[in-house]
Amino acid sequence: MTALAVPLDALPAPRRRTNKWVVALSVTFGTLMGAIDASIVNVALSQIRGSVGATVQEITWISTGFAIATVMVMPLTGFFGRLFGQKNVYLACLLLFILGSALCGVAWNLPSLIVFRALQGFGAGALQPTEQAILRQTFPPKEQATAMALFAMAVMVGPAVGPTLGGFIVDNFHWSWIFFINVPVGILGMFLVWRFVEEPEDIKAHARAEAQKMRAHMDWLGIALLWTCLGALQYVLEEGQGDDWFESPLIVVVTLLALFTAVAFVVRELTAQAPAVNLRLFKDATFTSGALASAAMFAVMMSGMFLLPLFMQELLGFTAMQSGLALMPRTLVMLVCMPVVAKIYAKVPPWFLGTSGLLLNCYGQFMLAGLNLSSSTPDIIAAIVSQGAGMSLMMVPLQTISLSTIPRHQMADATGLSSLIRQIGSSLGLAAFATLLTRYGVFSRDGLRAHILGERPEVLARLAMAENGLVARGVDANSAHGAALGSLYGAVARQGMVLAFDKLFIAGGILFLCVVPLMFMLRAPKQGAAPSAPVHVEME
Repeated sequence: MTALAVPLDALPAPRRRTNKWVVALSVTFGTLMGAIDASIVNVALSQIRGSVGATVQEITWISTGFAIATVMVMPLTGFFGRLFGQKNVYLACLLLFILGSALCGVAWNLPSLIVFRALQGFGAGALQPTEQAILRQTFPPKEQATAMALFAMAVMVGPAVGPTLGGFIVDNFHWSWIFFINVPVGILGMFLVWRFVEEPEDIKAHARAEAQKMRAHMDWLGIALLWTCLGALQYVLEEGQGDDWFESPLIVVVTLLALFTAVAFVVRELTAQAPAVNLRLFKDATFTSGALASAAMFAVMMSGMFLLPLFMQELLGFTAMQSGLALMPRTLVMLVCMPVVAKIYAKVPPWFLGTSGLLLNCYGQFMLAGLNLSSSTPDIIAAIVSQGAGMSLMMVPLQTISLSTIPRHQMADATGLSSLIRQIGSSLGLAAFATLLTRYGVFSRDGLRAHILGERPEVLARLAMAENGLVARGVDANSAHGAALGSLYGAVARQGMVLAFDKLFIAGGILFLCVVPLMFMLRAPKQGAAPSAPVHVEME
């Protein structure tokens, strides 16, 4: 018997009984539900708050708990996959997500709801990375773009559909159904994965070998540092705005904790015999540039999904359902364009597709910056259609190329890290844009207020017209004067918020332009396949 080192990709792949499209459908259920659930709750917060008797500040913890739990699991996807198998990890996490959803629907008070949402988050954390790894390992190299188009549709359509679906459920049913609806869909997804998804033999062989080493040198310290760092970081990003950031001693302490544990975690993982998280993947320039570009893209995209509905509801008077329907064309455009981009991917340089997508998104952002209080649904649709096409052109090549140089047996590690970076980018974008919206609103309002003070004839004429109208309706002169002033300052505040939104939309466009240099680092491998690490196989 002799031991020979052969590439994993050279091992004969077992004949699959299941069509790759059935596998793709099976693993997409969980990812789509997790992506929808990250945003569906936001439209039901007021109804939930009334049911559990929570304050506005307290109710945000049902979103914070979910987000913290999700990021704590993502980077450990490869670690759990080696110990228990990718398929088993996916099934276990989907079961945990379903259980958490059912418990959220029957939660009896705020603490129970927060705990059950965290349980949901622990389940959702590994769904996206595991699906992405399974798709990469299922589809042949020439169809990787198609696989990533399927993944991108689930990841990007979920947050877009979530608020609309949530608004419909809340308007017509009890808020608990935003959680209960996950149960039958999740059970169907579990059955499909159990029945049709099989791990490749080369992946299982490598996982068994790595699992023995990991069990002998279990990286408990690395996991503890990772969870402390990510929990603290996500807490700062979720709660910083409400606590006025570094004016709060608690935010300062938690930030320092995140920084200290981040440094300690990096040192630990680079020196551990069997690290829980493979940080050396970041030595790959293609993977790193793709992860950073995805983080920047999702920072702007998720911020836009927060800002635009807020603009429509707060300033244009749309209902939650109306704003969701107004945003639907972007989702429809992505559903149409992503398969097309996957088809042309092999014929067009990835950097060209990605750059074109960035420019289309930038154009859409600048169109949004032209919105005002007289804007209507067609004005919004024109901008978001451009964004939908741009997202499709960016997402498919970005997800395909960034993982193209990663060995098959490290795919789950890479997808876990890229999902984590993407999630942190989204959280950073939301935190930054929410803070800037408040501050820009105040600055713009104060700037406009300076122009209505004094004895300007047009201001006095508007006040007089408003006062006369109120007096004609039977309001006494003093009350009419106060009401007219209040109306004038309200109009100034609304116009100030319009200017604040416009500035943020422009900032988003500029951020897209800043990502363009990273696109030129997206180069496909010449052979069309990632390098593979050797595995020892006994030969006669």
